[in-house]
Amino acid sequence: MNKTEQIRQHFTEAQQALEKFLSDEKNFQLIEQAGAMLVATFKTGNKVISCGNGGSMCDAMHFAEELSGRFRDDRKALPAISISDPSHISCVGNDYGFDHIFSRFVEGVGNKGDVLLAISTSGNSKNVLKAIEAARKKEMKVIGLTGKDGGAMASICDVEIRAPHSAYADRAQEIHIKIIHSLIHYVESKM
Repeated sequence: MNKTEQIRQHFTEAQQALEKFLSDEKNFQLIEQAGAMLVATFKTGNKVISCGNGGSMCDAMHFAEELSGRFRDDRKALPAISISDPSHISCVGNDYGFDHIFSRFVEGVGNKGDVLLAISTSGNSKNVLKAIEAARKKEMKVIGLTGKDGGAMASICDVEIRAPHSAYADRAQEIHIKIIHSLIHYVESKM
């Protein structure tokens, strides 16, 4: 395969993943359910906390900044925080271990009625699973963005939205960013 064909293949694979996601009507119902959960949370004065590792952390950050900033339309800023402060991550990672970097934040900042947006392309990231456990103890709702078979997250989220199975995480991340933009747009249209 020459370089041009290899590049084209990336786009073909992305298109196939998107088409598979589009073919299941349940995905759109889940996005609507998650969007309604976020709107209800903001309308009661609560917040959303988001987390993920690597590229999923970047997605969690993007989600939060679009809500506290602006996506498409001018509106009031919404309370959204991503767990991405390097001083928090390095402090907790050093003192408690990497598996606790998100859960300690949720323990400290999360409140009853808040929502955790947990992102893991495998659905099995230990630190994300521990964040969900901490959120449950705080009586928070959980929206999970997963991939593959949903992993351990599939059964412990209030709403789990799963990217189609693929051999590589980047395909799931491409679906996740579409879901994130859809959620933000849903919220923005209702606030």
